[in-house]
Amino acid sequence: MAKDINKSEFTEETKLKLDIFRECFREWYPVFLHNPYIKRLFIYDMFAGSGKDSIGNLGSPLILLQEAIGENQQHCEYLRKNKTPVVLFGFNEKDEKKKSELESHVEKEIAACKRRCQHEDCVFEKSFSYKHDDFQELIKNPILQKALNNRQYGKFVLLDQYGFKQITDDVFLRLVNAPKTDFIFFIASSFIKRFKELPAVTAYFKKENISFDETKPKECHRVITNYFRALLPSDKEYYLHSFTIQKGKNYYGLIFGSNHSLGMEKFLRVCWRQDEFAGESNCNINNDFQAGELFHVPGVSNKKQVVSNKIMKRILSQQITSNIEGLKYALQCGCEPKIYVEVIDKLRKYNQVTIDGVFNRTAANIHNAKPYNIVVL
Repeated sequence: MAKDINKSEFTEETKLKLDIFRECFREWYPVFLHNPYIKRLFIYDMFAGSGKDSIGNLGSPLILLQEAIGENQQHCEYLRKNKTPVVLFGFNEKDEKKKSELESHVEKEIAACKRRCQHEDCVFEKSFSYKHDDFQELIKNPILQKALNNRQYGKFVLLDQYGFKQITDDVFLRLVNAPKTDFIFFIASSFIKRFKELPAVTAYFKKENISFDETKPKECHRVITNYFRALLPSDKEYYLHSFTIQKGKNYYGLIFGSNHSLGMEKFLRVCWRQDEFAGESNCNINNDFQAGELFHVPGVSNKKQVVSNKIMKRILSQQITSNIEGLKYALQCGCEPKIYVEVIDKLRKYNQVTIDGVFNRTAANIHNAKPYNIVVL
């Protein structure tokens, strides 16, 4: 039976995971909330738990609710004035007792919010749907699939599973192929590594597609992320990034997916705030020199140097021929797009390239960047 994390105080690693959930949703939510083409927002937490730990720290569903309300109820005021989009929460918790506890916690949170509000009605009072279904059955539910596939609906899907069994190849691809859908899921990568030959693992993962380097235990979550990355259709532009969380000798992790460059920009912003060296772990995954160490250089990291070199080589070999390609390649490498701008500035300074078009240093909201071509001299 899976450990019930709600019966004790959340560990520091769980708190980190929840912080990333919060920051990720905080970045995601306003983009879809203010999109005039989105009619409904669905916020799904498929392994919701009871909502709090033993000392009252908030779990993911209450964090999502708090962020949807916004600081000083700012998002509520927007919804009250504009009436759209309709915001709906879908919370699933297989354990019926924990589901009932969650409903009670949400009701108390709404009641407390109403006491602070100048309005008698609440924009979220009728926004909640609760289930206690098996996830594998729920994900195949025709009603859920219809919502996921609707291009007029924005969807944020949180999958904080226990272990590794629930996010199968099929589940992953259902989410990848759902339009206007960003997702983030947790997976126990160390356990896949440790038991990769056993039927309990091979029933869910094709072991021939997973190759761990025993000399690099920190990288086991990267291996799992690459397993999922290999499932992506070759002709599909899609963004995937992971964050490794070390707990003792074990490595767990988060994997985030988005169809849109802006979704990945925002997730990477969260990750680089948490990890200034690589934007992907709490364990100095690339063994960078840290503050106080002899060779530490602020702002410089092994990953940034590697990605900068890759971008430079691709530009000079004409594999990257425009700013749009360079910006997107930086995202695919798990770096914020500004790293491309730093590279192109150097190449122009040393007269290795010139620009065909109007040069710009756009490094955010790159889907709106004005394109130009790169000419190698």
